[in-house]
Amino acid sequence: MECTVRWMGVDGMAFAARTGSGHIAVMDGAPEGGGNNLAPRPMELLLAGAGGCAAYDVVLILKKSRQEISGCEVGIQAERAETDPKVFTRIHFHFTVRGKGLKADAVERAIHLSAEKYCSASIMLGKTADITHDWEIVEA
Repeated sequence: MECTVRWMGVDGMAFAARTGSGHIAVMDGAPEGGGNNLAPRPMELLLAGAGGCAAYDVVLILKKSRQEISGCEVGIQAERAETDPKVFTRIHFHFTVRGKGLKADAVERAIHLSAEKYCSASIMLGKTADITHDWEIVEA
């Protein structure tokens, strides 16, 4: 895996990242840090990546379990350390899983497998943060 991050110019703190798969993500800083607030902060993207990784796992596991899943949303709340390095210290994932006749034990199992075995991003963040999960099923 590879990525190239390039500063976008002297008028701020925006950066463009080109991933190994050829996609581009833009990041920016807050005005008080010299940024122009034009894009997500790098730490926000890190958190979003963990949410995407976990949601991906849950959807894939439920599909493989032959569950009729039609939607999956992850709300994430995080706290960071007050001093540098301002690592994540607490992260809570709330999954809203939609589908027809979804089994609660299958949803719980999928979230557990993601958290404990498959989601590299959240497992890595778990080295500094206390990570918790909860979930709800919405019948579609």
